[in-house]
Amino acid sequence: MSTLDVSPDFNLLATAANYIRKDFEHDSIDWHGSPFEWVLSLPAGTKGKLGKQLVFQWCALKNLAVSHSPDSQADMLINGHRVEVKLSTLWKAGFYKFQQIRNQNYEYCICLGVSPYEAHCWVFSKPVLVQYVIGHLGQHTGSSGKETAWLTIDPKNPPEWVTPFGGTLEQAFIVLKNLSHKK
Repeated sequence: MSTLDVSPDFNLLATAANYIRKDFEHDSIDWHGSPFEWVLSLPAGTKGKLGKQLVFQWCALKNLAVSHSPDSQADMLINGHRVEVKLSTLWKAGFYKFQQIRNQNYEYCICLGVSPYEAHCWVFSKPVLVQYVIGHLGQHTGSSGKETAWLTIDPKNPPEWVTPFGGTLEQAFIVLKNLSHKK
């Protein structure tokens, strides 16, 4: 089928897609040459798996006691604590959006944000997430959503409640290092 054989509605939809395409591309953020450029092309589920592996390896290299979770309610154990991991790349508007935050059986949630030449990281306790995110920032059904939540953080201007839990990798590591060893 040539472009002349497509329906007028298809052409209308294609024109609309071309117009709004810029809103969904990372074109205003130059990822060219970044060690994380390849991450942009990964499907969402694969990015989530990558986030877990990155955090696992980073923690191991920083000599934290890290092991796999015995079940799917948490992604890993760090110093014996159940930890969930969320990964976001920097959005065009300059923020991270950590998605699919659920009320599961974990004690801490690590939110790892990757931009072309920086990484940001926060370590939130589950009670803090319940206070500010879970049940408050519904992902699929608006603010009334209870199943999943998302958290938006502008690393240059984070919400005040976020700052004690990291920001840089170094600050997040201090939070993780201070987690008591749990058996």
